[in-house]
Amino acid sequence: MRALLKLIFVALIAAMLWLAWAIFAPLRPDTTRYVLLRPGWSTRRIAQELGAAGVLRNRHAFLLAYYAGKRRTLKAGEYKFDEAENTLEVMDRLERGDVYVHTVVVPEGYNMFEIAQAVEQAGLGKAADFLAIARTETSLIQSVDPQAKSLEGYLFPDTYQFTRTQSLHDMAAAMVKRFQQEARAIGLTENVHQVVTLASIIEKETGVPEERPIVASVYYNRLGKRLGLAADPTVVYASLLDGRYRGTIYQSDLQADSPYNTYKFAGLPPGPIANPGRASLEAAMRPAQTEFLYFVAEGNGSGRHRFANSYEEHERNVVSYRRAVNGRQLPAR
Repeated sequence: MRALLKLIFVALIAAMLWLAWAIFAPLRPDTTRYVLLRPGWSTRRIAQELGAAGVLRNRHAFLLAYYAGKRRTLKAGEYKFDEAENTLEVMDRLERGDVYVHTVVVPEGYNMFEIAQAVEQAGLGKAADFLAIARTETSLIQSVDPQAKSLEGYLFPDTYQFTRTQSLHDMAAAMVKRFQQEARAIGLTENVHQVVTLASIIEKETGVPEERPIVASVYYNRLGKRLGLAADPTVVYASLLDGRYRGTIYQSDLQADSPYNTYKFAGLPPGPIANPGRASLEAAMRPAQTEFLYFVAEGNGSGRHRFANSYEEHERNVVSYRRAVNGRQLPAR
């Protein structure tokens, strides 16, 4: 009997030492591990996932420590493990919700195709799936723009932090919400469809801040005279929608029967062609007062443009541009 008691005592000591080792000894994964814990998972399922990823020394020790300590709720999300941590430290992170976030940068002027690629590159989902949402979920912006044909123009440029527990729909909704916040801040409440459409063209035409209101004035002046906008970015967008954009504009693009072809059809295109930032939205709301009807790049790499009241003056500017770029031709607006 004494020998049996001694054996039991030794076994208990060994079990306690093993448990202390399993709980308190730090463990570094053999490589960086990302573990996605889904909402609604039980503590047992969480321990199983962490153990399978090599983050825990023992999942049973994790469960014992959790239930014995009356711990707080473990939060769902994606967690990154790349440093040595013991079981309690892992548990603390899950209780805090120290989830790993993916950064998606949306520069001003990105279109929905480019944003979809950025989402995919961040590891958050397939570009095609995000694009399907951007093309169809107009209910997200219906209260602001009932005319919206897609979410193009309303996926506001910003730096976003998303987690893998968020759906692609959630991500699109977050971008639309940022647009709505910015629209309220600048007082954009009327003619939203027209303003955002024009702002998207302005955004693609110039990156020089002080030129944006002038470019806006050119387009308003042309609209007032029922002249085609003759905006290259709209032709590019028409090609993108048709899936035939080849990196440059061809004569066939300028002759395409797309309502986005502002060389062929007067007035604004059916909707935005990109997602404008605040400065371009404000320029479309408050254009400069000019008589300009034309503009062309200076051609010296500055990103600036030459503006003209008459076609004759514009032609002279086009000649100057062509000289600056060694004979490269640009369709005259």
